[in-house]
Amino acid sequence: MSTPTSPMEHKLPQRSATVSSGLTRRTSISDDEAIPDTDSSETTNLLVERLRAWKHMCGYLEDYVTTTAKVSKSQSKDHEKILKSVSDPLKESHHFSSSAGGVAGLVENLRNNSQGMVNMYLDTEKNLKGSVLPSLERLHKEIKNKSKELKSGAAKGAKAVEKARTLTQKHIELLGQNSASFDAAAGNKIETSNDPYILKRGINHRLNKQVTEENNHRNDILAVQNSFQQFEAHVLQTVQAAMEQFFQLMGGQLDRQRAMYGDILATAQRIPPDFEWVNFVVRNDATLVNPDSPPRTFASITFPNMDHRSTQPLIEGSLERRSRAVIKGYSTGYYVVSPARYLHEFKDNDDFRRDPTPELSLYLPDCVVGAIDGVKFNVKGKDVSSGKVGNAFHTNTELSFKAHSAGDAEKWWAVIKDATRNPVPSATALASPTPASPAATSPAEATSPAGSTQNQPPTYAEKEKEATSGTASPTVDTKAAVDAKDQASPAPTPGISRTASTASHFHTSPGGSAVEKSEKA
Repeated sequence: MSTPTSPMEHKLPQRSATVSSGLTRRTSISDDEAIPDTDSSETTNLLVERLRAWKHMCGYLEDYVTTTAKVSKSQSKDHEKILKSVSDPLKESHHFSSSAGGVAGLVENLRNNSQGMVNMYLDTEKNLKGSVLPSLERLHKEIKNKSKELKSGAAKGAKAVEKARTLTQKHIELLGQNSASFDAAAGNKIETSNDPYILKRGINHRLNKQVTEENNHRNDILAVQNSFQQFEAHVLQTVQAAMEQFFQLMGGQLDRQRAMYGDILATAQRIPPDFEWVNFVVRNDATLVNPDSPPRTFASITFPNMDHRSTQPLIEGSLERRSRAVIKGYSTGYYVVSPARYLHEFKDNDDFRRDPTPELSLYLPDCVVGAIDGVKFNVKGKDVSSGKVGNAFHTNTELSFKAHSAGDAEKWWAVIKDATRNPVPSATALASPTPASPAATSPAEATSPAGSTQNQPPTYAEKEKEATSGTASPTVDTKAAVDAKDQASPAPTPGISRTASTASHFHTSPGGSAVEKSEKA
């Protein structure tokens, strides 16, 4: 008997040409979210369920052949068990096409022909159990083994994705808490580790690792998904071969039975290898991974408080700092003044290669800013960066900085000086990395009498007591120093001189300036 051929050839459609699905819309939304709402194991579970459906289908056929072999030993009454074995609906029947020409049509054909096979010869039992059943049992084991491989391989990738997402979510929540604390702190000192700027960069680092894990897991699942078409073709071809053997064994029976089994074989062989898979892809287009969709990119992702004002630096860029070892000279680093009034030093501005941890952190309100001298200026303070052994015992150290130009030095000096006095950075300072306040455009204007009142920081209770006690009972040494300065410089000097004689002057904060009396006159 000639093998029936498929009336038409089915090809897997291009995913880009299919109707716009829920997956496309969901992907465009979830790509913008740091923690997608989708379950990383959703596709894996669907494919595992499909393998289970094929396994049950294979077991369904095994039951059919086994029951047929048993019923062959009995009379027509016992042969009714064959019909009973296929009377129940297929398990996971929604995985198969309900249209004619598929697995569901094959099962329906089995039911119809079994109704007419009440009288069956009994001499085929041995051949059925020796040839047809083993091939189906081997196929059953193949499907079962593939399901185990899929579960074990996908579980590791899904676990890595969930772990990365948990870490990212934890730091996003921490950023939200500290951003709110920053708004409510009214300029009070916050811990270096809780600086929203540092937390944001930490999120960038962990989010990049998360995206890498997600894309690796996606590629693994996509490779498995693409192999399903070939595997299902093998399953159907094995089923077709088993049904062909079954037909040959039953060929010795009555012509009527032969015609019925021929119809069963024809129905099975008319199923194209990719028929069920093509229909499955069309029905589940919203759940399967779209191979045409681009992978997630870091640039398209947003997360809460990523543009919060506390995460935007007042000024950032490269500066040179003199090493504490005299013979080493100046070394270049990446420096940032954050709205939390910290001066942070980093090796570079790369958030992805390593977790951005400051090499140096100065809380500017506790620092003393020296006068500017060309491209150089000094800051005296204590390194409060965390994570380094011995930082708790550091004393105040004078750090010498050098900018690339005098203009850059003035910008840095003005922002640092303003951060030592203002409890909350101004909106103008937050809007641009370079301060635009007219009161601090240059060191001379920042220390002029007209700008001193405008930039005066709030007076704290402890500072008031110190100021009151200092005013009520000045020491003899202080008076003598003031008299000596009055005699040495009788004429007032406007602005700040950048000569070597004034380069060592420091401006204290937040209580005021340590400039000479002649400069304040």
